Amino acid sequence: MNRLTQIAAAMVVSLACAVASAQTPSKAGEKKYAPAAGSPEALVAARFAEKSGGQQPDQVFKGRGGLYEVLIGGQIYYVDSDVTFVLAGRMFDPTSREDLTQKRLDTALKVDFKSLPLAQAVKTVRGDGSRVLVTFEDPNCGYCKRLWQNMAELKNVTIYTFLYPILSPDSMEKSKAIWCSKNRAASWDEYMVQNKATPAAVADCKNPLEQNVALGQQLGINGTPTIVFADGTRSAGAMPVVAIEQRLLAAKKTN
Repeated sequence: MNRLTQIAAAMVVSLACAVASAQTPSKAGEKKYAPAAGSPEALVAARFAEKSGGQQPDQVFKGRGGLYEVLIGGQIYYVDSDVTFVLAGRMFDPTSREDLTQKRLDTALKVDFKSLPLAQAVKTVRGDGSRVLVTFEDPNCGYCKRLWQNMAELKNVTIYTFLYPILSPDSMEKSKAIWCSKNRAASWDEYMVQNKATPAAVADCKNPLEQNVALGQQLGINGTPTIVFADGTRSAGAMPVVAIEQRLLAAKKTN
């Protein structure tokens, strides 16, 4: 083994050790990852485990440019077929500017939608509420406000908003105030659209915020806003309404 290969192998070990402590997303009824024996993905998974001291990838996918995408703890890492190097970062399509890393995560980390504890979310119903989606949002998230304001255009939809206070020190208090208000949906809307603060909650008000944070971590949700559709697919960021409509239609066809 030459010096460059030794350095690369050491980087694999270092990275694997770092991600080993990350909580691997889990879903109700999910099966342990087992690629087809002898497949390129299985070989990459085995080599990664060997060079990282036993760290098993959650999944391995064949990517662009001869690279493989290794999913660990809700993060994608790029390796060659021999796992002589590891790249951590985002991959984009140069023409469409599509975030290919996020696209892979959106499909790889599908959620068992029916298992979500919707009673822990703020429920907003528009029209007949026949179409359903879930969001994870922080009241201090600017992109969440943009998303919420854009979603005012959606008709005949039920939106379950899991308050996910992870961005700022006071996110928890703002989320608690909204959850403990007399009309959660109205308080959430007023804050996200008008920036109208909700009166502080009483100290003994019971809330599911810690459970929501644990749920988000379990699902590998690392940022807000994140949308989860009824077919279990997800999308991170403030999606345009046109894109949300397309995903709602796709989810309906799947179900």
